Amino acid sequence: MDRREQLVSVAFGLFYRHGVHAIGINRIIAESGVAKKTLYHHFSSKEALIAATVDYRDRQFFSWIEGRTQGAPDGQSAIFALFDALDDWFNERETLIYPFHGCYFINVSAEFSDLNHPVHQQCASHKRAMLGLISGYMSQIFVDEKTVTMLSEAVATLKEGATVQAHVMGDLKAAVKAKAIAKELLRARLEP
Repeated sequence: MDRREQLVSVAFGLFYRHGVHAIGINRIIAESGVAKKTLYHHFSSKEALIAATVDYRDRQFFSWIEGRTQGAPDGQSAIFALFDALDDWFNERETLIYPFHGCYFINVSAEFSDLNHPVHQQCASHKRAMLGLISGYMSQIFVDEKTVTMLSEAVATLKEGATVQAHVMGDLKAAVKAKAIAKELLRARLEP
């Protein structure tokens, strides 16, 4: 791992556990073992480092979730596999991504609440890409664009809700509950 990757990895872990504004540059430097000059060689500001951690988490999360869903035999199974993956993550049975502390994108976007702020926009971009992934699976089940859009948005909302319930309420069954609702939504649309 090069110095830049090391800084991003350490900063991500600290920001994810404690919040981006709660962690200062000196803590990142101390925990990464990288000199301040090196940090500023790679990143013009703390905000640039935060943006790099959002990109890092985006790549990490998509690699993980696609690995858990793309082997499914059909779109419906892929959607259900998404909730199974979340259940494993919430319950610390998943080792390929950082232990669960809520959604990094929700957490970071809350600290950059201006909808037009570049970091907030990065977080929104991740959510749009996640909706796109779900829509891709949904289009394997339904051909009607309106149905695909409606059910994709519903499943994305269930995913987000399960993540918030698990984090805020400590509901470790949130993904299981969301999967049951998703199954019922799909069943209702598939039955004549």
